[in-house]
Amino acid sequence: MGCVTDRSTARAAKAQLAARLADDPGVTGVGLARQDTDYVLRVDLAEAAAGARVPGQVDGVAVVTRVIGAVTTLPAG
Repeated sequence: MGCVTDRSTARAAKAQLAARLADDPGVTGVGLARQDTDYVLRVDLAEAAAGARVPGQVDGVAVVTRVIGAVTTLPAG
């Protein structure tokens, strides 16, 4: 990736990205992940088409996407 992204920089970028994508129904989660020696932002998607709305980086922190499908709650009991 080039330069190492530290955790505090990645956390700040995550907060920005999470706010930006909060109302997107195709996004099921935003988090941090390790990739080699860098921290990256990982965006979980309900469908692949939602990936077109996710930027490739935020404040110099790389963004990776993963299609996990829709997230639902389990029934109680």
